[in-house]
Amino acid sequence: MQTATVRWIESEQFLATTPSGHAVPFDSDRQSNSAPGPMEMLLAALGSCSATDVILILKKKRQPVKSLVVSIAGERALSAPTVWTKIEMVYRLEGDLDEKAVKDAVELSQTKYCSVAVTLGKIAEISYRYEIVR
Repeated sequence: MQTATVRWIESEQFLATTPSGHAVPFDSDRQSNSAPGPMEMLLAALGSCSATDVILILKKKRQPVKSLVVSIAGERALSAPTVWTKIEMVYRLEGDLDEKAVKDAVELSQTKYCSVAVTLGKIAEISYRYEIVR
């Protein structure tokens, strides 16, 4: 079993230590905004997880990816718990890429490999699209 720890610093500020030993600050107070909040980190985790999959799949397909940027926008429920209810992802890739390879990589990430997408997809509607810049 993996274990993370979260230590309260002050106010609504915390320092999390991940199972791999990395320290990550959090600030749940959006007014002071001294560090990312927990819910926004979920969006970043989703983008990072899926981007990793897409890059690895495209490398296996020998696709020459020059760059990848994933934008993740989300809407939250209006009442508590204010979970993510709608998430939109846009993958912007640069390179001389085969469109089918990109489409397949993104779909495989969303439906099979990205554990964050599969987890969040149980509570939120996740839509996604991709753009290729040649």
